[in-house]
Amino acid sequence: MKVKILGTGTCVPSIQRGSSSYLVMTKQLNILVDVGPSVVRRLLEYGYTSRDIDVVILTHFHVDHTADLSTFLFASNYDVVPRTKELFVVGGKGLHDFYKNLLTVYPWLLPKTYEIFLQEMPEGILSKNGLTITTASMEHNNESIGARIEEDKSVVFSGDTDYTQSLVELARETNLLVAECSFPEKKVNGHLNLAMVQKVVDQAKPMRVILSHLYPEWDGFKGVLHSPFLLGEDGMEIEV
Repeated sequence: MKVKILGTGTCVPSIQRGSSSYLVMTKQLNILVDVGPSVVRRLLEYGYTSRDIDVVILTHFHVDHTADLSTFLFASNYDVVPRTKELFVVGGKGLHDFYKNLLTVYPWLLPKTYEIFLQEMPEGILSKNGLTITTASMEHNNESIGARIEEDKSVVFSGDTDYTQSLVELARETNLLVAECSFPEKKVNGHLNLAMVQKVVDQAKPMRVILSHLYPEWDGFKGVLHSPFLLGEDGMEIEV
């Protein structure tokens, strides 16, 4: 299993950091976690098209995590080679309404040559092609979820969240935790800072931690990150 970091940023426009998004490459499936602005182009930069994606996980519906879903679905219909294989979209509460409203604005997104399956899963387990996707509710929006992907080894994505025991349990002893850490020190409701991520790590004991969803305050960070922490950068690829 490999994780390609497509973006480590936020809603704040940045040349260095695209909106947080991740490509998980497993033996059987390619899973896209969040689809913020320009993610479809970022996939192309790394040699992938929307046709290569089997599962999309939406951690929540904020624009910086979903804006390019419409681009993704539009390309699935009208690319040079239209999509033919099925697409699974996993999300939290309200996923069906979110998709329905998207079609109201952009009716051209309705699949023409493939089937789409929506899995509204605020908490649960989806088994597919030898791997499991486990979701748990997070503390950000009503629909916010974190996701754990397991295939021999495991990777956990926090999505946007405040500290919650649900994240601790989801991330327990995972091989890799990709954790939002919006600010080094400042604490904002619905988000983690370094101290709160450390609290999660002390309890969950993941083997490695990538910090992502980084606001510009990180640009001036002068501290030192110790194992198991690593500051995420766009384009990083990690063997889990």
